[in-house]
Amino acid sequence: MRKFLLFLIALVVVAGIGGAIYWQRATAVMRAPGPHPQPVELVVRSGATVRSVLAELDSRGALADRRAVELELRVHGWPQVKTGRYEIPPHASPAEIVQQLEEGRVVLEALTIVEGWTFADMRRALESHPGVKATFKGKDVATIMAALGHPGEHPEGRFYPDTYRFAAGTTDHDLLALAYHKMAEALDAAWNNRAADLPIQSPYEALTLASIVEKESSLASERPRIAGVFVTRLRKGMRLQTDPTVIYGIGPSYDGDIRERDLRTDTPYNTYTRAGLPPTPIALPSRESLDAATRPLETGDIFFVATGDGDGSHVFSATLEAHNAAVARYLARLRGGSTRK
Repeated sequence: MRKFLLFLIALVVVAGIGGAIYWQRATAVMRAPGPHPQPVELVVRSGATVRSVLAELDSRGALADRRAVELELRVHGWPQVKTGRYEIPPHASPAEIVQQLEEGRVVLEALTIVEGWTFADMRRALESHPGVKATFKGKDVATIMAALGHPGEHPEGRFYPDTYRFAAGTTDHDLLALAYHKMAEALDAAWNNRAADLPIQSPYEALTLASIVEKESSLASERPRIAGVFVTRLRKGMRLQTDPTVIYGIGPSYDGDIRERDLRTDTPYNTYTRAGLPPTPIALPSRESLDAATRPLETGDIFFVATGDGDGSHVFSATLEAHNAAVARYLARLRGGSTRK
Protein backbone atom coordinates (compact mmCIF):
# COMPACT_ATOMS: atom_id res chain seq x y z
CA MET A 1 0.00 0.00 0.00
CA ARG A 2 2.84 2.34 0.91
CA LYS A 3 4.51 1.66 -2.42
CA PHE A 4 1.26 2.43 -4.23
CA LEU A 5 0.95 5.76 -2.41
CA LEU A 6 4.54 6.62 -3.24
CA PHE A 7 3.78 5.75 -6.84
CA LEU A 8 0.74 8.03 -6.87
CA ILE A 9 2.74 10.85 -5.30
CA ALA A 10 5.41 10.39 -7.94
CA LEU A 11 2.77 10.53 -10.64
CA VAL A 12 1.35 13.75 -9.21
CA VAL A 13 4.82 15.27 -9.01
CA VAL A 14 5.65 14.26 -12.55
CA ALA A 15 2.28 15.53 -13.77
CA GLY A 16 2.82 18.77 -11.92
CA ILE A 17 6.26 19.20 -13.38
CA GLY A 18 4.94 18.31 -16.83
CA GLY A 19 2.01 20.70 -16.42
CA ALA A 20 4.31 23.48 -15.27
CA ILE A 21 6.59 22.89 -18.23
CA TYR A 22 3.63 22.82 -20.64
CA TRP A 23 2.17 25.92 -18.98
CA GLN A 24 5.48 27.74 -19.35
CA ARG A 25 5.59 26.64 -22.98
CA ALA A 26 2.02 27.87 -23.58
CA THR A 27 2.91 31.23 -22.09
CA ALA A 28 6.01 31.42 -24.28
CA VAL A 29 4.02 30.43 -27.38
CA MET A 30 1.57 33.29 -26.79
CA ARG A 31 4.38 35.81 -26.98
CA ALA A 32 6.55 34.19 -29.60
CA PRO A 33 6.51 35.50 -33.20
CA GLY A 34 4.12 33.62 -35.44
CA PRO A 35 5.31 31.33 -38.22
CA HIS A 36 3.59 33.25 -41.08
CA PRO A 37 6.03 35.29 -43.22
CA GLN A 38 3.25 37.12 -45.10
CA PRO A 39 0.15 39.03 -43.93
CA VAL A 40 -2.86 36.79 -43.33
CA GLU A 41 -6.33 38.00 -44.26
CA LEU A 42 -8.96 36.85 -41.80
CA VAL A 43 -12.72 37.43 -41.88
CA VAL A 44 -14.52 37.09 -38.55
CA ARG A 45 -18.22 36.71 -39.17
CA SER A 46 -21.08 37.34 -36.78
CA GLY A 47 -21.53 34.39 -34.39
CA ALA A 48 -18.00 33.03 -34.87
CA THR A 49 -16.49 31.41 -31.76
CA VAL A 50 -12.96 32.01 -30.57
CA ARG A 51 -12.13 28.36 -31.21
CA SER A 52 -13.37 28.61 -34.80
CA VAL A 53 -11.27 31.73 -35.31
CA LEU A 54 -8.21 29.97 -33.90
CA ALA A 55 -8.87 26.99 -36.17
CA GLU A 56 -9.00 29.34 -39.17
CA LEU A 57 -5.76 31.02 -38.11
CA ASP A 58 -4.15 27.61 -37.65
CA SER A 59 -5.22 26.48 -41.12
CA ARG A 60 -3.77 29.70 -42.57
CA GLY A 61 -0.39 29.02 -40.94
CA ALA A 62 -0.55 31.86 -38.41
CA LEU A 63 -0.30 29.69 -35.25
CA ALA A 64 2.63 27.51 -34.26
CA ASP A 65 0.69 25.64 -31.52
CA ARG A 66 -3.07 26.17 -31.44
CA ARG A 67 -3.59 23.92 -28.39
CA ALA A 68 -1.12 25.94 -26.36
CA VAL A 69 -2.94 29.12 -27.34
CA GLU A 70 -6.30 27.63 -26.35
CA LEU A 71 -4.86 26.54 -22.97
CA GLU A 72 -3.57 30.04 -22.27
CA LEU A 73 -6.90 31.61 -23.22
CA ARG A 74 -8.88 29.04 -21.21
CA VAL A 75 -6.95 29.94 -18.07
CA HIS A 76 -7.04 33.72 -18.53
CA GLY A 77 -10.52 33.95 -20.05
CA TRP A 78 -11.79 33.77 -23.61
CA PRO A 79 -11.60 37.11 -25.41
CA GLN A 80 -14.53 38.88 -27.06
CA VAL A 81 -13.50 39.15 -30.71
CA LYS A 82 -15.18 41.67 -32.99
CA THR A 83 -16.50 40.87 -36.43
CA GLY A 84 -14.89 42.29 -39.54
CA ARG A 85 -12.09 41.79 -42.04
CA TYR A 86 -8.59 41.71 -40.55
CA GLU A 87 -5.10 41.71 -41.93
CA ILE A 88 -2.80 39.89 -39.51
CA PRO A 89 0.75 41.30 -39.80
CA PRO A 90 3.61 38.93 -40.68
CA HIS A 91 4.99 37.02 -37.68
CA ALA A 92 2.41 38.53 -35.30
CA SER A 93 2.40 36.60 -32.02
CA PRO A 94 -0.81 34.95 -30.78
CA ALA A 95 -1.02 37.58 -28.04
CA GLU A 96 -0.81 40.36 -30.65
CA ILE A 97 -3.42 38.65 -32.83
CA VAL A 98 -5.83 38.25 -29.92
CA GLN A 99 -5.37 41.90 -28.97
CA GLN A 100 -6.06 42.97 -32.56
CA LEU A 101 -9.25 40.90 -32.64
CA GLU A 102 -10.41 42.17 -29.25
CA GLU A 103 -9.84 45.80 -30.21
CA GLY A 104 -11.53 45.34 -33.57
CA ARG A 105 -8.61 46.75 -35.57
CA VAL A 106 -10.14 45.74 -38.88
CA VAL A 107 -9.09 46.59 -42.42
CA LEU A 108 -10.94 49.75 -43.33
CA GLU A 109 -12.99 50.05 -46.48
CA ALA A 110 -12.89 53.25 -48.54
CA LEU A 111 -15.63 55.10 -50.40
CA THR A 112 -15.01 58.33 -52.30
CA ILE A 113 -17.94 60.71 -52.70
CA VAL A 114 -16.98 62.99 -55.57
CA GLU A 115 -17.41 66.76 -55.56
CA GLY A 116 -20.19 67.75 -57.93
CA TRP A 117 -22.06 64.47 -57.62
CA THR A 118 -25.80 64.58 -57.05
CA PHE A 119 -27.45 62.82 -54.13
CA ALA A 120 -28.62 60.17 -56.60
CA ASP A 121 -24.98 59.56 -57.60
CA MET A 122 -24.06 59.21 -53.94
CA ARG A 123 -26.85 56.72 -53.31
CA ARG A 124 -25.70 54.57 -56.24
CA ALA A 125 -22.14 54.56 -54.88
CA LEU A 126 -23.36 53.50 -51.43
CA GLU A 127 -25.59 50.76 -52.80
CA SER A 128 -22.89 49.30 -55.05
CA HIS A 129 -20.10 49.28 -52.45
CA PRO A 130 -19.58 45.71 -51.17
CA GLY A 131 -18.48 46.92 -47.74
CA VAL A 132 -21.61 49.00 -47.08
CA LYS A 133 -24.69 47.43 -45.50
CA ALA A 134 -27.60 48.82 -47.52
CA THR A 135 -30.62 49.68 -45.38
CA PHE A 136 -32.08 52.42 -47.59
CA LYS A 137 -32.24 50.56 -50.87
CA GLY A 138 -35.60 51.21 -52.53
CA LYS A 139 -36.54 53.87 -49.96
CA ASP A 140 -37.68 57.30 -51.12
CA VAL A 141 -35.66 60.38 -50.18
CA ALA A 142 -38.29 61.61 -47.72
CA THR A 143 -38.00 58.36 -45.76
CA ILE A 144 -34.20 58.57 -45.80
CA MET A 145 -34.09 62.16 -44.56
CA ALA A 146 -36.60 61.37 -41.82
CA ALA A 147 -34.52 58.37 -40.73
CA LEU A 148 -31.47 60.65 -40.55
CA GLY A 149 -33.37 63.00 -38.26
CA HIS A 150 -34.01 65.72 -40.85
CA PRO A 151 -37.60 65.24 -42.01
CA GLY A 152 -38.81 67.51 -44.76
CA GLU A 153 -35.31 68.51 -45.92
CA HIS A 154 -34.30 68.17 -49.55
CA PRO A 155 -31.21 65.91 -49.67
CA GLU A 156 -29.36 67.63 -52.51
CA GLY A 157 -26.14 69.31 -51.40
CA ARG A 158 -26.53 68.23 -47.78
CA PHE A 159 -23.74 65.64 -47.77
CA TYR A 160 -20.02 66.37 -47.78
CA PRO A 161 -17.96 64.97 -50.66
CA ASP A 162 -14.90 63.22 -49.27
CA THR A 163 -13.17 59.85 -49.01
CA TYR A 164 -14.70 57.94 -46.11
CA ARG A 165 -12.94 55.03 -44.41
CA PHE A 166 -15.01 52.56 -42.41
CA ALA A 167 -15.31 48.99 -41.23
CA ALA A 168 -16.99 46.50 -43.54
CA GLY A 169 -20.65 46.19 -42.68
CA THR A 170 -21.10 49.85 -41.79
CA THR A 171 -24.61 50.92 -42.78
CA ASP A 172 -25.51 53.49 -45.39
CA HIS A 173 -27.40 55.26 -42.59
CA ASP A 174 -24.22 55.76 -40.58
CA LEU A 175 -22.22 56.98 -43.57
CA LEU A 176 -24.94 59.40 -44.65
CA ALA A 177 -25.24 60.70 -41.09
CA LEU A 178 -21.48 61.31 -40.99
CA ALA A 179 -21.47 63.04 -44.39
CA TYR A 180 -24.43 65.21 -43.37
CA HIS A 181 -22.66 66.26 -40.17
CA LYS A 182 -19.45 67.11 -42.04
CA MET A 183 -21.33 69.25 -44.56
CA ALA A 184 -23.19 71.05 -41.77
CA GLU A 185 -19.87 71.85 -40.08
CA ALA A 186 -18.26 73.04 -43.33
CA LEU A 187 -21.26 75.19 -44.22
CA ASP A 188 -21.37 76.75 -40.75
CA ALA A 189 -17.67 77.57 -40.94
CA ALA A 190 -18.02 79.16 -44.38
CA TRP A 191 -21.13 81.13 -43.42
CA ASN A 192 -19.59 82.43 -40.20
CA ASN A 193 -16.61 83.67 -42.25
CA ARG A 194 -18.72 85.17 -45.05
CA ALA A 195 -18.05 88.54 -46.66
CA ALA A 196 -20.21 91.47 -45.64
CA ASP A 197 -23.30 92.53 -47.60
CA LEU A 198 -23.72 89.38 -49.67
CA PRO A 199 -26.94 89.24 -51.68
CA ILE A 200 -27.72 85.83 -50.16
CA GLN A 201 -29.74 85.61 -46.98
CA SER A 202 -29.05 82.25 -45.40
CA PRO A 203 -26.57 79.39 -45.16
CA TYR A 204 -28.90 77.33 -47.36
CA GLU A 205 -28.72 79.92 -50.13
CA ALA A 206 -24.94 79.86 -49.76
CA LEU A 207 -25.06 76.06 -50.11
CA THR A 208 -27.17 76.42 -53.26
CA LEU A 209 -24.81 78.97 -54.79
CA ALA A 210 -21.80 76.82 -53.86
CA SER A 211 -23.34 73.86 -55.70
CA ILE A 212 -23.65 75.96 -58.86
CA VAL A 213 -20.04 77.15 -58.51
CA GLU A 214 -18.98 73.51 -58.11
CA LYS A 215 -20.66 72.48 -61.36
CA GLU A 216 -19.35 75.50 -63.31
CA SER A 217 -15.69 75.30 -62.23
CA SER A 218 -13.01 72.83 -63.16
CA LEU A 219 -10.16 74.91 -61.74
CA ALA A 220 -10.10 75.58 -58.00
CA SER A 221 -8.36 78.89 -58.65
CA GLU A 222 -11.37 80.14 -60.64
CA ARG A 223 -14.06 79.31 -58.10
CA PRO A 224 -14.02 82.65 -56.22
CA ARG A 225 -14.19 84.57 -59.52
CA ILE A 226 -17.03 82.42 -60.88
CA ALA A 227 -18.87 82.94 -57.58
CA GLY A 228 -18.19 86.66 -58.01
CA VAL A 229 -19.93 86.66 -61.41
CA PHE A 230 -23.06 85.09 -59.92
CA VAL A 231 -23.03 87.40 -56.89
CA THR A 232 -22.69 90.43 -59.19
CA ARG A 233 -25.64 89.18 -61.24
CA LEU A 234 -27.71 88.73 -58.08
CA ARG A 235 -26.84 92.27 -57.00
CA LYS A 236 -27.95 93.65 -60.37
CA GLY A 237 -31.15 91.60 -60.48
CA MET A 238 -29.89 89.70 -63.52
CA ARG A 239 -30.79 86.08 -64.10
CA LEU A 240 -27.96 83.65 -63.39
CA GLN A 241 -28.36 81.88 -66.76
CA THR A 242 -26.27 78.88 -65.81
CA ASP A 243 -26.61 75.63 -67.76
CA PRO A 244 -26.03 73.19 -64.84
CA THR A 245 -29.25 74.32 -63.16
CA VAL A 246 -31.17 73.75 -66.39
CA ILE A 247 -29.66 70.27 -66.69
CA TYR A 248 -30.61 69.48 -63.09
CA GLY A 249 -34.18 70.57 -63.86
CA ILE A 250 -34.34 68.29 -66.88
CA GLY A 251 -33.58 65.36 -64.60
CA PRO A 252 -32.91 61.76 -65.67
CA SER A 253 -34.09 62.45 -69.23
CA TYR A 254 -31.05 64.65 -69.88
CA ASP A 255 -29.11 63.00 -72.71
CA GLY A 256 -25.84 64.93 -72.42
CA ASP A 257 -26.76 67.67 -74.87
CA ILE A 258 -28.46 70.93 -73.87
CA ARG A 259 -30.58 72.57 -76.58
CA GLU A 260 -32.17 75.96 -77.14
CA ARG A 261 -35.58 74.55 -76.29
CA ASP A 262 -34.20 73.36 -72.96
CA LEU A 263 -33.14 76.91 -72.12
CA ARG A 264 -36.64 78.14 -72.97
CA THR A 265 -38.55 75.39 -71.14
CA ASP A 266 -39.49 76.69 -67.72
CA THR A 267 -38.74 74.58 -64.64
CA PRO A 268 -38.06 75.63 -61.05
CA TYR A 269 -34.36 75.14 -61.85
CA ASN A 270 -34.21 77.04 -65.15
CA THR A 271 -32.17 80.14 -64.32
CA TYR A 272 -32.72 81.43 -67.86
CA THR A 273 -36.46 81.72 -67.28
CA ARG A 274 -36.44 82.47 -63.54
CA ALA A 275 -34.63 85.07 -61.47
CA GLY A 276 -32.57 84.35 -58.39
CA LEU A 277 -31.22 81.09 -57.08
CA PRO A 278 -32.90 77.75 -57.79
CA PRO A 279 -35.00 76.30 -54.97
CA THR A 280 -32.36 73.79 -53.81
CA PRO A 281 -28.71 72.97 -54.41
CA ILE A 282 -27.99 70.98 -57.55
CA ALA A 283 -24.95 68.98 -56.41
CA LEU A 284 -22.58 68.22 -53.54
CA PRO A 285 -20.24 71.22 -53.23
CA SER A 286 -16.67 71.05 -51.99
CA ARG A 287 -15.32 73.12 -49.12
CA GLU A 288 -13.56 75.32 -51.70
CA SER A 289 -16.86 76.05 -53.42
CA LEU A 290 -18.49 76.86 -50.07
CA ASP A 291 -15.68 79.30 -49.36
CA ALA A 292 -15.99 80.83 -52.83
CA ALA A 293 -19.75 81.29 -52.48
CA THR A 294 -19.38 83.06 -49.13
CA ARG A 295 -16.24 85.03 -50.00
CA PRO A 296 -16.56 85.66 -53.76
CA LEU A 297 -14.07 87.61 -55.84
CA GLU A 298 -16.14 90.39 -57.42
CA THR A 299 -14.30 92.00 -60.33
CA GLY A 300 -17.21 93.59 -62.16
CA ASP A 301 -17.44 90.66 -64.57
CA ILE A 302 -20.92 89.38 -65.36
CA PHE A 303 -20.10 86.79 -68.04
CA PHE A 304 -17.73 83.87 -68.46
CA VAL A 305 -17.22 81.24 -71.13
CA ALA A 306 -14.77 78.38 -71.55
CA THR A 307 -11.52 79.22 -73.32
CA GLY A 308 -11.51 75.94 -75.22
CA ASP A 309 -7.90 75.36 -74.19
CA GLY A 310 -8.76 72.01 -72.65
CA ASP A 311 -7.66 72.97 -69.15
CA GLY A 312 -11.07 73.97 -67.81
CA SER A 313 -10.26 77.68 -67.78
CA HIS A 314 -12.65 80.51 -68.64
CA VAL A 315 -12.62 83.98 -70.15
CA PHE A 316 -14.37 86.52 -67.91
CA SER A 317 -16.04 89.63 -69.32
CA ALA A 318 -17.68 92.75 -67.91
CA THR A 319 -19.63 93.61 -71.09
CA LEU A 320 -21.83 91.71 -73.49
CA GLU A 321 -19.65 92.84 -76.39
CA ALA A 322 -16.51 91.37 -74.85
CA HIS A 323 -18.40 88.20 -73.92
CA ASN A 324 -19.72 87.73 -77.44
CA ALA A 325 -16.18 88.05 -78.77
CA ALA A 326 -14.97 85.43 -76.27
CA VAL A 327 -17.80 83.11 -77.27
CA ALA A 328 -16.87 83.56 -80.94
CA ARG A 329 -13.25 82.64 -80.20
CA TYR A 330 -14.40 79.59 -78.24
CA LEU A 331 -16.65 78.39 -81.07
CA ALA A 332 -13.87 78.97 -83.61
CA ARG A 333 -11.55 76.81 -81.54
CA LEU A 334 -14.14 74.07 -81.38
CA ARG A 335 -14.66 74.16 -85.15
CA GLY A 336 -10.95 74.22 -85.83
CA GLY A 337 -10.13 71.55 -83.27
CA SER A 338 -7.47 73.80 -81.78
CA THR A 339 -6.72 73.97 -78.11
CA ARG A 340 -4.11 76.70 -78.40
CA LYS A 341 -4.67 80.29 -77.30
